[in-house]
Amino acid sequence: MEITLDLIVFTVLAVFMTAGAILAVTTRRILRAATYLLFVLFGTAGIYFQLNYSFLGAVQLLIYAGGITVLYVFSILLTSSQQGEDRAKRPKRAKMLAGLVASAAGLAVCLFVTLKNRFLPSHFDHGELDMRTIGHALMGVNKHQYLLPFEVISLLILACVVGVILIARKR
Repeated sequence: MEITLDLIVFTVLAVFMTAGAILAVTTRRILRAATYLLFVLFGTAGIYFQLNYSFLGAVQLLIYAGGITVLYVFSILLTSSQQGEDRAKRPKRAKMLAGLVASAAGLAVCLFVTLKNRFLPSHFDHGELDMRTIGHALMGVNKHQYLLPFEVISLLILACVVGVILIARKR
């Protein structure tokens, strides 16, 4: 296997995303966790751009890295009443052990699937569909089109925001 620039960029992005993900789940400060999540989302957008999916990369940056992270930070700041309360308590040993066992089991399953399967060469062409095809797929109501799931998810997010505001208002 030869080392190409694509492989180097992918490796750097994968290490960046892995480090951000580990930091996001191990930090005890919730705002730092949201910041590390932002780095992971930037890395995901970088992989989309590397695959020449500029539309998906832009959506990743605008919707997830921009909007969702701002929504998380807004919710965190809205629900925390004091500045010193954003520090999480240290988990008990039993929970730590259960988390390590679950992580080891997940790693074992991933390694088993990766090592036991022969992955055939892909006939996938890198590149992007035209905007008309993407628009019809996103906003259509037929089979394999996504207007209904999009609307359901937007209602779920709206319900979550209203719930956070009601919880914060009761205090």
